[in-house]
Amino acid sequence: MNVQRGTAVDAVRIPDGKEWLDGDLQIPAGARGLVIFAHGSGSSRFSTRNRQVSDFLNTGGFATLLLDLLTPAEERIDVRTAEYRFDIPLLGRRVVAATDWASAHEGLQQLPVGYFGASTGAAAALMAAAERPTVAAVVSRGGRPDLAGEALARVRAPTLLIVGGSDEPVIELNQAAIRYMRGSVELAVVPHATHLFEERGALDEVQKLALEWFTRFINPRRG
Repeated sequence: MNVQRGTAVDAVRIPDGKEWLDGDLQIPAGARGLVIFAHGSGSSRFSTRNRQVSDFLNTGGFATLLLDLLTPAEERIDVRTAEYRFDIPLLGRRVVAATDWASAHEGLQQLPVGYFGASTGAAAALMAAAERPTVAAVVSRGGRPDLAGEALARVRAPTLLIVGGSDEPVIELNQAAIRYMRGSVELAVVPHATHLFEERGALDEVQKLALEWFTRFINPRRG
């Protein structure tokens, strides 16, 4: 597939071994980089919160890839058993597969890559960043970076961990994860926000923080 800049949303399929992952790709004119989204447990590329952040990044000049980390068959099983949503090595491998897919396609291959992970997807994004050190930046929203385990020490991409001020257990998990990270990492607390950032203005603040972080660290000259 030849990706064309300036289109609305392109449905794409990304190979991972024998499996195929569905994604939605948007490339604004003059894109400065590509942000790959890794959704959280029980979610998908149709997450309204991630789509809102994606649209905001598009207006800020970034291409975005909203990716289903599970196949439809796996999703049907996971709804009943929850056996895949915490399989971080599997999810991380699929973020890597999307990264490699992007690097091989005209229209994307020259764009530096960042990751935006939510909930357990943040751990998958960090695990992928450990495997692909050329990744320029990582942003986590209400994430569980602790689930990335030993991979945390190998992440070199500048990482922003965004948590809600009222999400105290996740704040503690993020603080614990930071102690294992050797790369540049910052913790941003959105006052009064809970885990899903459903409060008025909370997701707006997430968008602003994410755009500032990606703008700061994603440099097209690295592509």
